[in-house]
Amino acid sequence: MKESIRLAQKAFSEGEVPVGAIVVKNNKIIGRGYNQRERLNDPTAHAEILAITAASSTLEDWRLSDCTIYVTKEPCSMCAGAIINSRVSNLIFGAYDEEKGCCGSLYQLCGDRRLDSRTAVKGGVEEDKCIAILQEFFNLKREKGTI
Repeated sequence: MKESIRLAQKAFSEGEVPVGAIVVKNNKIIGRGYNQRERLNDPTAHAEILAITAASSTLEDWRLSDCTIYVTKEPCSMCAGAIINSRVSNLIFGAYDEEKGCCGSLYQLCGDRRLDSRTAVKGGVEEDKCIAILQEFFNLKREKGTI
């Protein structure tokens, strides 16, 4: 999770919502990503999507079985769908997202057998650190009047 938090800090420094993600297989990072929606002008450029794309490129396979994704914030519906479709085995995330989270808060898409998902989920890992960076980012945005 430390690497995901470092990537979230990079997103923060670039004016992006501070979310970072890594994909790990056999204790080796095979994909990294952080939010880049503003920079790339791409609504799909979430940390999870970019990390999954990088991991698939590394493995030269879209199937990420036996992989774990670590992300600083609970995935949204789009990212949960990508996690399911890429067959990631485990999802570990930091901060719960009561507004848009789809891996425990609003919905539990990952692990839902109706979607043929076998992704195991664990939330709240390094939660305080993950919440703190998000709160700092949005507090600064509010102070500047940019949200």
